[in-house]
Amino acid sequence: MLKSIQAGAIAATLLASPVAFAQKADSPQSKKDLIAKILKIQQPAIEALTMGVLSRPVNELAQKAMPALRNLPEAKREPVAKQIDADLRKFMEDNAKPLVDKGLKLAPSTMGVALDEKFTEDELKQLLAWLESPVSKKFAESSQELQTLYTKKLIDDNGKQLDEKFTALQQNVAKQLGVEAAPATPASGAKPAAKPAPKK
Repeated sequence: MLKSIQAGAIAATLLASPVAFAQKADSPQSKKDLIAKILKIQQPAIEALTMGVLSRPVNELAQKAMPALRNLPEAKREPVAKQIDADLRKFMEDNAKPLVDKGLKLAPSTMGVALDEKFTEDELKQLLAWLESPVSKKFAESSQELQTLYTKKLIDDNGKQLDEKFTALQQNVAKQLGVEAAPATPASGAKPAAKPAPKK
């Protein structure tokens, strides 16, 4: 979804605006220019952070809806699930770009101010040099792959044990509530192995 959000021109306009850094009039223009460049380079990260703020409650709502879906008559489950999924997707589509645009407008007066207060001009030059370096760009491009490799290995090595403990936790909570435990959802996120089909 982030790739479809064309906010580059908006960000460039904001970062070039003379009011973007009006909060610290005593800072030299050279320092303001450095901060503007840093924020522009960090735009993808700012967008991702903003999308996380939007998607987190949507994901939580989807999780909370699962038990209620399981309680519906079987004939209704699939159509209701599809409608809820469509509603959640539409919410994201309707609100993603406006929120990202607002987030980009907030960046100079929040992150920009913090950079201005916490870093000297020389430190900002060093930071910008690092962010613009080929090594930094390569690391940024590799970060998703690194996270995927780490997550996969973590689940492969610990998923089964974690799932067993999570299942026991679910059963204990259900027992305390006096209800039947719902089918265990793997805490590791791994899908349970499919049961073999009965032989004919």
